[in-house]
Amino acid sequence: FDAVRALVLAFLIALGSAPAHAIGADELLDDPVLEARARTISKVLRCLVCQNQSIDESDAPLARDLRRLVRERLVAGESNAAIKAYVVSRYGDFVLLMPPFKATTWALWFGPLVVLLLAGASAAVYLRRQARTTQAAAPLSADERRRLDELLDDT
Repeated sequence: FDAVRALVLAFLIALGSAPAHAIGADELLDDPVLEARARTISKVLRCLVCQNQSIDESDAPLARDLRRLVRERLVAGESNAAIKAYVVSRYGDFVLLMPPFKATTWALWFGPLVVLLLAGASAAVYLRRQARTTQAAAPLSADERRRLDELLDDT
């Protein structure tokens, strides 16, 4: 029964931690089709301040400016691809939540794996050195065993 309570509590916490959309009423477009396109674009652009949120989720001033920029360009008649290309030309591939796989973004794609491999190699080297320095103690000789028994009997 306690497991069910814990599961329900975890579910409620997860619901409460869902991302909040930071788009203000003053930012919304009157045309629902354009607004849907704006939301689609905003969900793939990274907030450069928060870095782990899209501009759709972030309430940072830069994210708000980028959302306005996206909507202005949509109203001007630009395509989704043209708007993303414009933002990337200004801020680089890092502004995309899923940067393209190319030579200039290999660090973004492979960086975490390289760090993990280096940490694993460092841990292996450390453990090997520890194993070498901590050798098993040699067994006691008969004389040492006798002396130890005498000391223990005295107490």
